[in-house]
Amino acid sequence: MNESRHAAAPPEKTHLKIGFVPLADAAPVVAAKLLEFGHAHGLTLELSRQPSWAALRDKLLAGELDAAHSLYGLVYGVQLGIGGPQTDMAVLMVLNRNGQAISLSNRLADALAQHGTLPRALGRKPVFAQTFPTGTHAMWLYYWLAAQGVHPLRDIESVVIPPPQMVAALAEERLDGLCVGEPWPTLAQRRGMGRTVVRSGEIWPDHPEKVLACRRDFVERYPNTARALVQTMLEACRWLDGAGHRAEIAQWLARPEMLGADADLIASVLEGETGLGTPDMKFFEDGAVNYPLESEGIWFLTQFERWGMMARREDYQAIAQALNQTTLYRQAAAAIGVKVPMVSPKPVFIDGRAWDGENAAAYVEGFPLKA
Repeated sequence: MNESRHAAAPPEKTHLKIGFVPLADAAPVVAAKLLEFGHAHGLTLELSRQPSWAALRDKLLAGELDAAHSLYGLVYGVQLGIGGPQTDMAVLMVLNRNGQAISLSNRLADALAQHGTLPRALGRKPVFAQTFPTGTHAMWLYYWLAAQGVHPLRDIESVVIPPPQMVAALAEERLDGLCVGEPWPTLAQRRGMGRTVVRSGEIWPDHPEKVLACRRDFVERYPNTARALVQTMLEACRWLDGAGHRAEIAQWLARPEMLGADADLIASVLEGETGLGTPDMKFFEDGAVNYPLESEGIWFLTQFERWGMMARREDYQAIAQALNQTTLYRQAAAAIGVKVPMVSPKPVFIDGRAWDGENAAAYVEGFPLKA
């Protein structure tokens, strides 16, 4: 197969409506539109801000959105019919890694500092918020709580709140903790409403976070368009690694129709001025960020099984192979000179457990806390 020839074929559909939720990691989607990277690939993008992940999911499934900036776990949940009506989905690429955080209320943060361990600090049954039942934030929150000896299904009350509403809920003392994407955890801390206790990149170093997602029938009907869209977003991710570009995109993300947050706040989280020294949120890194590894998708399936969202199945590899559009990604990347990582990572998580993408059943059985 001549990858360059396929990638250069004109797109079947040229005007695309792309959904996003107001978060700093929507930067590639916003940059792709503002700088019109799609024009070189025959595409015109129209952005559509969504108030919540459920709203984004519904519009994606209804065909009102062609593709979207999406939680990795949302796509896998919908595929299995546990995060919405079962629909065959596609993960086209990873848009970013890291960039989320768990924050505690001042009361609980003080109690944790006093007692030293989270189980001793909790007292009454606390309320923790995440953004979507099968989403990444729920998985980071559950994993971290379990690593602290707190059972996320029994010891806490878990609620779903859209990202832009998180800080207000914490300020109104309706929450004891939350897991959400930047810039909202940093905003809560700056306003003295809560404290960040762990970043998602400490739970799973360089974890995949948001993906470019669409329905499977979109890829089947418009394969050239899907390739062109991946190329467009790769161009945007590559641009974000350029000197001064994160500060520049922060000015656009700050606008009311995007995030509606302070530009300096957004720039600080994109540029790594949150106490980490280097940028936590990764968008490109010479293509290392973006390849949709099947083993990373399978990890989400292991967590759905771990927390009783689905019964064990023997076809995790097949599910990931159908969802993650690795062949299409390789074609798109080759056409614009983006490298594909040669070695699959084997991350070690915050609890010391490693995941290599093999033997999902044994991996789930090895957890001391599960449903």
